[in-house]
Amino acid sequence: MKEDNTPTVTSRRRKPTPRLRLRLETAKKLHKLNARAKKRKETKGQEAAAADPAKVATPAPSVPRLKKNALATPDKNVSKFRKRQKHKAWLPTHLFHAKRAHMTEPKHPLWRFAIPLGPTEKSFRKTHRAEALRGCVAWDMSYVSTIGLEGVEASVLGLMRGLGLDEDALSGGKMAKWRRGTRSWQGWVRERDNEKCWITKVDIVWCIEEESSAADEEPKSTGKKRKRRCLLRVHPSAFLQIWKEILKVGKMQRPPVVVEDLRFDIGSIELTGPASTEALVVALESFPNVTETRTEDYSSVVWSSLGSVTNSSALPVNAVLGFNVTDPRLHYPPRTIDFPTSDTANEQLLQTLAEWLPDKSQFPPSIFDRTARLTASRLLPSQKAINRRKGDASPGEYPAPAATDPQIPVLLMAIRSPTSGAQGSWTLLMPWKCVLPVWYHTMYYPLSTGGNPRFGGLQELRQVAFEQGIPWFPGDFPGVQAGWEWELAERAKRKIEWEKRPKGKRTSWESLDLGKGRKGEIGMGWACDWEHLFNPATTSQATTKDSATSNEDVQKPTDTGDKMPEIDNASMLPRPCHHLPLSNSITFLNHSDQNTNRRNVTTVHLHLLSRGVPTTCARIYRISALDLHLRSQWLALASSILHPPKKHARPNSKNRRKTLASLPRNESHPLHTQQTALSLLHPSERASDGPLQSGDPAYPCVPDSEDLIGFVTTGNYDLGQGKGSAIGSIAIAKVATQSKVSGRGKTVTPGVGESLTTDGE
Repeated sequence: MKEDNTPTVTSRRRKPTPRLRLRLETAKKLHKLNARAKKRKETKGQEAAAADPAKVATPAPSVPRLKKNALATPDKNVSKFRKRQKHKAWLPTHLFHAKRAHMTEPKHPLWRFAIPLGPTEKSFRKTHRAEALRGCVAWDMSYVSTIGLEGVEASVLGLMRGLGLDEDALSGGKMAKWRRGTRSWQGWVRERDNEKCWITKVDIVWCIEEESSAADEEPKSTGKKRKRRCLLRVHPSAFLQIWKEILKVGKMQRPPVVVEDLRFDIGSIELTGPASTEALVVALESFPNVTETRTEDYSSVVWSSLGSVTNSSALPVNAVLGFNVTDPRLHYPPRTIDFPTSDTANEQLLQTLAEWLPDKSQFPPSIFDRTARLTASRLLPSQKAINRRKGDASPGEYPAPAATDPQIPVLLMAIRSPTSGAQGSWTLLMPWKCVLPVWYHTMYYPLSTGGNPRFGGLQELRQVAFEQGIPWFPGDFPGVQAGWEWELAERAKRKIEWEKRPKGKRTSWESLDLGKGRKGEIGMGWACDWEHLFNPATTSQATTKDSATSNEDVQKPTDTGDKMPEIDNASMLPRPCHHLPLSNSITFLNHSDQNTNRRNVTTVHLHLLSRGVPTTCARIYRISALDLHLRSQWLALASSILHPPKKHARPNSKNRRKTLASLPRNESHPLHTQQTALSLLHPSERASDGPLQSGDPAYPCVPDSEDLIGFVTTGNYDLGQGKGSAIGSIAIAKVATQSKVSGRGKTVTPGVGESLTTDGE
C-alpha cells in the first residue's frame, strides 16, 4: 500500500470536512420535514375518504400547456447525456446507431440533429439488394419536421391556397379522398408574397372526421363550425422558412388557423423493400378498437391481411391507415410468421386491394389527438417491468395482455414511387418516445426470405433515391434556399479537399484542354457554378483571382488565416437561380410563348448513351445549333450508339484473328510500325469495331460556354441500370431556346476537370 500510494480509506468512511458535515445535517433535516409533511397529507386524505367517499376526486394527470404558434423545444435530457446535446438533439434511436454507424461530427451536426451517415460496414451493394431484390431497409426519419394545423376547414384550405396548392386539389372531386383523410398528398409549396419562389416539397394528411350523428348535430345547435386537423411534414432544412410562411398566411385567415410545432412530439420510421410490409405487419399488432356505435375498424383488419404484399405500390395511391397498436416489447424477440401464399390467399389479397374497405369506414387516427400521444408515452412500462411479465409467462409464450397496456397511436402512409416498377415505401408516424420499441422489433425480426432488415443512413437514403431516379432534397434542388445552402457547404468541403492535395496530384483547372485551343474549366471546378452560368462576365474575374489565391495558399502554408475568403461569406451570397417544378417546366416548354424567369432551373434525370460514370459538378451542355460541324459530329456519334451496325456487317472474327496472328511478334518489325501509322493517320477506319469511345482522337470536343445549360448534382454508377447515370439541374430558358431552333436535342455531359465527354439524353 505504501509503495504505490494506494488509499486505504473509502469514501463512505472518510471523515467529513466541516463544510460537508453542515451540508449533510441540513439535507437530513429537510428529508425529515418532507417525510412528516407527506405523512400528514396522507392522513388527512384518508380521514376525508372515510367520512365521505363521494367527495374524494382522483387527481388528473398533468398535461403540458399547448404552445400555439411557437417553436417547440426538446424534452429535458438525462443528466448523463445533457452536455452532449447542447447544440443538437439526438434521435430516439441514437444509441443504436452510435454503435453501428458513422455519425455526424459532434461539433458539426446536420440540421441541428445527430444523424447517422451510413453503416460502418460496406453496404453499397447490400443496400441495393435489400431495397430491390430481397429484404428491406429502414431509416429513422424522426428528424423530419412535423407541423400541426387546426381550424375551420375553409381557413385551412385558404392557408393551403396561399402556399400554392392547386385549386383542383382543394375543391376538385379527384382529391376528395385526400380531403376526407384516407389519402396523403405530396407536392410543392411556395411563398405567398414577393417573388413567390418555391420552398420545398411537403406531405399533408387530413384527420378523418367522426361519423357520429351526435357530432354532426352539436355544431349546428351551438352555431359553431367544426374544426379539422391536419399534419404537414417538411424536411428540416426548409422548416424555418416554411414555418414563418405558415404563421404569416395562417394569421390572415378568418378565423385564424392554429399552428403547432410537433418536431419533438411525433417521430417517424421509413421502410422500403420487398419485405418491408412483412416486417411492419409483425411489429404493429393492432389494438382492439371498439365503440358503442361501431364495432369494426376496417383499417386494422385490412392491415393484418397485408403481410404477403411485396411492394407497397400495389396499394391504392397514397393510401393512409391509422389505428392503435400494442407495445412491441411484449412480443419480443419476434418470430417469423409464414403468411399464406396459395392461389386462394392471393385472390383474397387482390380483392382486398381492389375494394379497400378503409375508404368506406375508418376511425379518426388517435395520433392527431395530443392527449392520446401523451398518454401512450407516459404509460410505456419500463424494460424491467416488461422482463418481469415475461418471467411470469409460460415458457415459449408471450405475456398476456393487460388492461394497463398503452395504446400506441400510429399512422401509416404508403408512398408510391414515381418510377414505374420501382419499390414503394412505408412512412410510419408515432409518438416520439414510442419509436425505439418499434425500431428494435423491426431490426431484429427474422424475415421469411432470410436475414434481418438493414438500417440505413443519409448515404443509403440518397443511394435509393438515385437508383429510382428521384431527386434528393435538398442536394438536387439548388434553386431553393435549402438546396443553395447545401451547395455552398458542399462547395467548401470540395475545395478544402482539393487544396489538401499536392500541386502535382490535383487537377489543374487553368490548364484543362477543352479543344479548339480553349484552356481552363468553365467556372470553379469544385462547384456547380450557377453564378457563372447566369452571369459569366461578372464571375470570370472572381474565378481567376480565386484560383490564384488557392495557388498562393498552397505555396505558403503558413498564411492560412484568411484561407477561402469566399466561403466565409457564403451564407450571405444571394441565390442565383430559382427552382421550377417539373410539371410547370413541361407546361412552359409545350407553350414556349409563355414568359418565365431566365434564372429558373428544373431537375432532370440523365441516362448515358455511352460508357462512363458522371460525377458531381459535371457540366451539362446542349448540342450547339450554330456550330454545324460539331453538331453533326455529336449527332453521328449518338446515331452510331443508338443504331449499331448489324452483326453480319462486322468483320469476321476468324479472319481478324488470322491477320493478327500473321504479324510477327517483334514489336520493332516494320509491319507493326505500319499498322500504328495507319491507325494514327486514319482514325475513322476503326469505326468498324463500333462507335467512338472517349479518348479517341476523332471524338468530338465539348461545345462552347454559351451552350452550358446546367450541372450534375448527383452522379454515380447505377446498379439498377448497370451503367452510369446522373441527376442534375438545367436552365429552362436555354433549353427552350434550343428547342425552338432545332427541336428536341441531346445533351453533352463532360466530367468536371476532364476534356473527354459522354453524351446523354
